Amino acid sequence: QVQLVESGGGLVQAGGSLRLSCAASGRGFSSYAMGWIRQAPGKEREFVAAISWSGGNTYYADSVKGRFTISRDNAKNTVYLQMNSLKPEDTAVYYCAASSRYSVYVGDMDYWGKGTLVTVSS
Repeated sequence: QVQLVESGGGLVQAGGSLRLSCAASGRGFSSYAMGWIRQAPGKEREFVAAISWSGGNTYYADSVKGRFTISRDNAKNTVYLQMNSLKPEDTAVYYCAASSRYSVYVGDMDYWGKGTLVTVSS
């Protein structure tokens, strides 16, 4: 069982940056692939970024490629999402999720945090 707690969300102007953190507790964090998924008001959840257990493989949605960077520190049981050049369309609740296998599908995630709100003003 893994518990996930996101932090770092907030209000930022377009063009600005935020870094989201996801702290994990429980056993086996380093064996899980991790992902960031977002949900904007009235829209379905979108898989934003994923990282394998070792950090050797990463995935980014086309909508964030070149602007967002996912990373992890297994010694700290933490995964990060560095978000640069933010746009109003990045406004959403951002969820951290863990999966026993590397996947970029929302339905494959085993554990979820409660989310952190990111609001980008124009």
